[in-house]
Amino acid sequence: MKKLLMATAATALVSGAAFGDNVKLGIIFGFTGPIESLTPPMAAGAEAAMAEATASGKFMGGNGVEPVRADSTCVDAAAASAAAERLITSDGVAGIVGADCSGVTTAILTNVAVANGMVMISPSATSPALSTVEDNGLFFRTSPSDARQGAVMSDIVMSRGFKSVALTYTNNDYGKGLADAFQSSFESAGGSVTINSPHEDGKGDYSAEVGALAAAGGDALVVAGYLDQGGKGVIEGSLDSGAFDTFVLPDGMIGDSLPAAIGPDLNGSFGQLPGSDSPGSEKLNMMLPDIETLGPFVAESYDAAALMILAMQAANSVDPSAYKDKILEVANAPGEAIMPGELGKALEIIAGGGDVDYVGASNVELIGPGESAGNYREIEIKDGAITTVKYH
Repeated sequence: MKKLLMATAATALVSGAAFGDNVKLGIIFGFTGPIESLTPPMAAGAEAAMAEATASGKFMGGNGVEPVRADSTCVDAAAASAAAERLITSDGVAGIVGADCSGVTTAILTNVAVANGMVMISPSATSPALSTVEDNGLFFRTSPSDARQGAVMSDIVMSRGFKSVALTYTNNDYGKGLADAFQSSFESAGGSVTINSPHEDGKGDYSAEVGALAAAGGDALVVAGYLDQGGKGVIEGSLDSGAFDTFVLPDGMIGDSLPAAIGPDLNGSFGQLPGSDSPGSEKLNMMLPDIETLGPFVAESYDAAALMILAMQAANSVDPSAYKDKILEVANAPGEAIMPGELGKALEIIAGGGDVDYVGASNVELIGPGESAGNYREIEIKDGAITTVKYH
């Protein structure tokens, strides 16, 4: 009964939004928790797309788009689900950009979004398990699955001459999925994973975990964790004990706060995160000079919001049951290619009955089931800063 009442309330709210009111879109990221240093720029990216559509005056007959933030915490499924329920039932959002971390994204999708028929487009939930979750066609993501990241990370590690690595991961859907994908690819390529061991976030001491990793050995340590939590703690413990001096950093570990916290000892470590050197990425960087657009998932956040807005225009409706079927249509060819800063142009084309192919800032191409084909940016820590090596 509760789910029925929630769904009825959500339908009433989104139906009313089409008649001259601002359309509200939720942004649910971990503004507190283990990636809290990453999420403000991500939210700013999504909000930039909403502001651009509003300023154009061409969205849904002149309606504006109003962002509403909520905290996913990244790790607390109950808190994230409650926050998503408030977005739908209290704030009356017509769509949700998010969530961010894979575990809370799965919880929100299965516990809240499906029950309420609410569309979610995540810029950063990368667990391979999300490819097969029952979503009623409501879930999309602009970041690629970690099934691909694992293969890319394996190629990068191999290309740098590391044949033997230890592996630790944050003990959740994201960490486990990425660790398994990497190990499978790395061992298939002839590499050796000496240990594949979880760690818990929120601990003050990681000496036991570091001891087990050191005993197993390896030429480098792969840390599939979070830069503001356990992943950082494992690196600090490894450096303090001399267990490892080179670290492989996937997307959840990449952000300016990590080299700032670790210092020069992190120089030489390397990794990858979703990103491309497409013209759209460069254009967004110029549009938003005060935002770390080349940081993790900012481009993908802008694109997630843009896709939702364009799909609403294509459906001529803010009802998720109507516009969910337009997301793949506006994301892919055929149609006029649309870059960042061209949302007004795209909205006008759609309103006139034309087709658009949203390329965006992350070179968007959505494949079944509604996820990004994906590009990756290889990075290395040099002189205390994240530097780009190349793109994959």
